[in-house]
Amino acid sequence: MNYRRFLHGAKFWFWVALFVAYSAGAVGLLMIDTYEDRYRHLSKVELTTVKAHEDVRRAGANQVAAVYRAQSGMPFASLPAGSTFQVVWPDGSTETMVIIDPSSPNGIRPLANSQIPAAATDAR
Repeated sequence: MNYRRFLHGAKFWFWVALFVAYSAGAVGLLMIDTYEDRYRHLSKVELTTVKAHEDVRRAGANQVAAVYRAQSGMPFASLPAGSTFQVVWPDGSTETMVIIDPSSPNGIRPLANSQIPAAATDAR
């Protein structure tokens, strides 16, 4: 009788552990590559790098987020406030952005110390 109870408990915890591991692996950071055709020719994105002024990068990230939302299946549910995404600028440099207010033109901020120059990304 105790053996059956042990097996039942072991199976339960096995499935719980598997679910948690799958959930952790499925949740990833959204990466938006601005070299794609739909982003490449946006006016605020074309010449943007992590070396550009923060306001320029924020404007570019706002354009990228707007296009991403418009082309998603649920535009009002994608990239809500508090979500993060990584932008790969046209030169290959990357940085992580945080959505503060999706309805504001200044509603995206770069995450501190997340900027990686193109030379460093090429070295990886």
